[in-house]
Amino acid sequence: MRMLVPALLAALAVPAAAAEPPDRPARTMQQVLAEAKPGDWRALDPENTLYLDLAAGRVVIELAPAFAPLHAANIRSLVRQRYFDGLAILRVQDNFVTQWGDPDSENADKARSLGKAQRRIAAEFTRAAAGLKFTALPDGDIYAPEAGFSDGFAAARDPASGRAWLAHCYGAVGAGRDNDPESGSGAELYVVIGQAPRQLDRNIALVGRVVEGIELLSALPRGTGPLGFYEKPEQRLPIRSVRLAADVAEDQRLPLEALRTDTATFQALIESRRNRRDDWYQVPAGRIDLCNVPLPVRRRPDPA
Repeated sequence: MRMLVPALLAALAVPAAAAEPPDRPARTMQQVLAEAKPGDWRALDPENTLYLDLAAGRVVIELAPAFAPLHAANIRSLVRQRYFDGLAILRVQDNFVTQWGDPDSENADKARSLGKAQRRIAAEFTRAAAGLKFTALPDGDIYAPEAGFSDGFAAARDPASGRAWLAHCYGAVGAGRDNDPESGSGAELYVVIGQAPRQLDRNIALVGRVVEGIELLSALPRGTGPLGFYEKPEQRLPIRSVRLAADVAEDQRLPLEALRTDTATFQALIESRRNRRDDWYQVPAGRIDLCNVPLPVRRRPDPA
């Protein structure tokens, strides 16, 4: 497979989620979302939203230019050249990833041209933590000194090195590469469909996340070849098209909004998941793993 200033950081961090005040009944996540204000939501940027259309429906991917700007730009270039149209899903490995791209990419005579897109890109595995809004998770993380959320994405950071990076949670989208760290152009992409493979963090460029339609990628037949690759061409699932929302007529765009991760509402959502007090729960955990915090997305409500 082709794969796959401590003081300043503290000042930039959004305070960790606090427990509900003792005089206020604990809220469920549904109650937190029901009380969210319009300003707690953000519309997806059309220039950073991809529509991946399959026969079964549409997968919506939000790119993460704050973490992988070169990859995001190269993917936009590929999409606008219709590079992905007619290619295929090549690999579905159980409890790991679904991957798509050009089945002939290793054959110089048959490989699809990348056109104006770059074949090699600097390895955007991490970025400077300075200047990055970061809502820290109050619980520890075994893969990073600090874990939390930034610009709507699950992320981590290291105050000692001053670096931050995206985390391989369910639905994360990455750019496949060879052993060469700069070989991941974005022409081959994968999405995490299983338990979070956080060991990949900082070893590959994560370029975004699926915000709608993940079931169309996670429920596919598993490949029977090594690493879950499909062994026969007829097993591959064709990609009808990939488009940027910005290139789709405005009245045909999906009106999606994501819950902002730099708000008190999101902090309350974290706490509602750390200490579940739904009727079914007898023992609240009192903590939560980074990849188990939901990142809600909704259709924009019609004006009242």
